[in-house]
Amino acid sequence: MVTFLIIFASKKFELKIFSRGTLRDFWEKHGDCELQLKTWYRETEKSNWKTINELKSEYPNASILKDNRIVFNIKGNDYRLIVKFNFEYQLAWIRFIGTHGEYDKINANEI
Repeated sequence: MVTFLIIFASKKFELKIFSRGTLRDFWEKHGDCELQLKTWYRETEKSNWKTINELKSEYPNASILKDNRIVFNIKGNDYRLIVKFNFEYQLAWIRFIGTHGEYDKINANEI
């Protein structure tokens, strides 16, 4: 009898973000935030957050909403990014990106 042992020693899985294209479309219209959005994407993709508290330790100014939605301030709060996280499966969905004024017109808990 042959026994196979598979070891996933310290394999770090990247967080999957849906969808980078949403961010790209936004920075093509608002070029002043391209660097900040690209940086946020790279940092988040490489993260291994298991809880909201772990996320908050890296982004202390992020706002926590219901249903694992997080609001990130982009470019000194000129823009707002809402992302819904599933920490267990390491997934994130971009729910909204817009100016501060556009953010004020939506229900951030339901978008």
